[in-house]
Amino acid sequence: MRQPLIHIFGGTSDARQICVMMDVAGIDYGLSVATPTGAQQAMGVRGEIVTGRMEAEEMAEYLRKRGTKMVIDASHPYAERLSQNIVDACQTLGIPLIRYIRPSDIDAIEHPLIYKVATIKQACEIATSLATRILLTTGSKQLADYVAHLPGKTVLARVLPTAEVLALCESCGLSVDQIFALKGPFSADFNRAFYQFCQAEVVITKESGEQGGFREKVEPCLSLGLPCIVLCRPGQKFAGEGITQANGLEEMAQLLANFGT
Repeated sequence: MRQPLIHIFGGTSDARQICVMMDVAGIDYGLSVATPTGAQQAMGVRGEIVTGRMEAEEMAEYLRKRGTKMVIDASHPYAERLSQNIVDACQTLGIPLIRYIRPSDIDAIEHPLIYKVATIKQACEIATSLATRILLTTGSKQLADYVAHLPGKTVLARVLPTAEVLALCESCGLSVDQIFALKGPFSADFNRAFYQFCQAEVVITKESGEQGGFREKVEPCLSLGLPCIVLCRPGQKFAGEGITQANGLEEMAQLLANFGT
């Protein structure tokens, strides 16, 4: 069996769309996702799906054995460690890397109720000064950090409905009244009703862009008069020899059109 020349890292909706582009173009590829949930999200794509986390050395060995000629990093914008591991592995092997950058909406909405912060600690400090019932729409990965920085507050967490995530929520001390296990994307109308249902007094979210429903999370806050704290993306550090940035799906499609020509 012929090994694919391109390998993609990422369990995001963007990564799946890139896979679909490659399916249409008839380009062979493999896709790495961290968890079984990521594999479920990618169901239906033609490329081989590899599940499990890898450190830089493991990545390099895996890519070397597969004879990979190019790597695409389509991981989540906040997955700093993963992206750095991918950079290290590619530079070790001298493999070209395309880093997909999800377009940002952070500057599209300005309002006194929107607080833009760089760290979880800053987000929690502001939330602590504003309210008691704090809704997190930031995922489960750093839930323990948020809980640790919000002592005495009622932390509400909207998370994916998997056994692993629910166990994590319980290990952080959240009760059934604080856990909302739902899978997006969510419309603005749904979010508005949800914020009212769970009686949120402040919402903490991430700069997730269009694919992550950023506007759909923020605009209901403004219409309801709720403070919205946005954890901004970490600074992108992907410049270097052999690294190309693709800003959005249109640029990625252009790069793929040139592959193999």
